[in-house]
Amino acid sequence: MTTLAPDGTNFTFSGPNMAPVVVLIHGLGLNKDCWQWMIPDLKDFYCVLSYDLYGHGGSSDPATEPNLSLFSKQLKDLLDYCEIQKAVIIGFSLGGMVARRFAQDSPEKSQGMVILHSPHKRSNAAQAAILKRVDQARIMGPQSTVEAALERWFTDPFRKANPNLMNKIRQWVMANRKEVYHTIYQVLATGIDEIVKPNPALICPSLVITGDQDFGNGPEMAFAISAEIPGAKTLVLPGLRHMALAESPKVVNKPVRDFLDSLDLFK
Repeated sequence: MTTLAPDGTNFTFSGPNMAPVVVLIHGLGLNKDCWQWMIPDLKDFYCVLSYDLYGHGGSSDPATEPNLSLFSKQLKDLLDYCEIQKAVIIGFSLGGMVARRFAQDSPEKSQGMVILHSPHKRSNAAQAAILKRVDQARIMGPQSTVEAALERWFTDPFRKANPNLMNKIRQWVMANRKEVYHTIYQVLATGIDEIVKPNPALICPSLVITGDQDFGNGPEMAFAISAEIPGAKTLVLPGLRHMALAESPKVVNKPVRDFLDSLDLFK
């Protein structure tokens, strides 16, 4: 059932009510529906909370200039509203950045963290490229960046063989409002400074996953993220790009489920 929190956050629960809670945070331009490929492998055992970030899907626009701290507060307020004391946070891309910010801000609520295809510090060339896309989105809206995004997100054979899925994701991205989309894209581009070299260090058990063909958030970044989280594990998926969770769900979901099970949350 989809519900609206007092701050305008659109959220859905799946799975048994009394089970340990797993929170899913989507990436830029998407919405909580992007977890349709993962929830079936989690909801038999865990209570899964998915929601739309401010400015996405059915949630309200950000009330102030967006940054990771604002999105972290959105999650804390949502957990408080739902009377959830603690949860494992799974974040994809921008959602992985929000997860790290939340683990800094609310360590007492963070039982564990899975970071999927999320950035660390970029090279100068990569940073210039993403800032160019932010400016492109500001001037022309999300439709101006979506085709190149689909190429970065999916392998060429999969993209060509699945036009209906490409159209679905294209529609998700193009549904974002031009006036808001670029301001959140800016968070993806520059918000990394809020979360690198966290002090104090993050303390929750963590798993960092990416694909070896995720050219914007690849293995080097995944290992850099893990290096800043004591005890974190890193997994690189062969032959997959940014949206491996949609292209090859079982390959992503099995290690995620194994990680969740290893936390022994039912103690």
